[in-house]
Amino acid sequence: MYKNILLPTDGSALSRAAVLNGIRLARAVGARVTGFFAAPPATPVVYRGVLPVGLATPEMHARAIERTAGRYLRFIEKAARRAGVRCRCVHVTSDFPADAIMAAARKEGCDLIVMASRSKRGFSGMLLGSQTHKVLAHSKVPVLVQR
Repeated sequence: MYKNILLPTDGSALSRAAVLNGIRLARAVGARVTGFFAAPPATPVVYRGVLPVGLATPEMHARAIERTAGRYLRFIEKAARRAGVRCRCVHVTSDFPADAIMAAARKEGCDLIVMASRSKRGFSGMLLGSQTHKVLAHSKVPVLVQR
């Protein structure tokens, strides 16, 4: 069945729930998991939500990315360890998270991607799209979506 399941995360509660279910599936089928986080590249402007609140050096941004990636991926590592599932975690910086997820699945030899969807419907879902929809539309690797 599955041998290596990619678990992308954005740190949200919905994403963490998908990660936990992906780990349960991995345990049930004897697979390992690859935790994945794609951070936006560093910029000189610091945002809080959508508002610019200051400036930061590239080094400050790099440290912030490392801290965030570490926090999100530690959640996956700890959950996998508790479940007795082998785990490897990787992170990248990318302006295009969906592309980064698909590239990670190829690079890491994953045969399934388990990820969350916020399930936007109607016009806003069509207009805005989501990273999950992009992965679903373009991935050569099967995708299991948690809503």
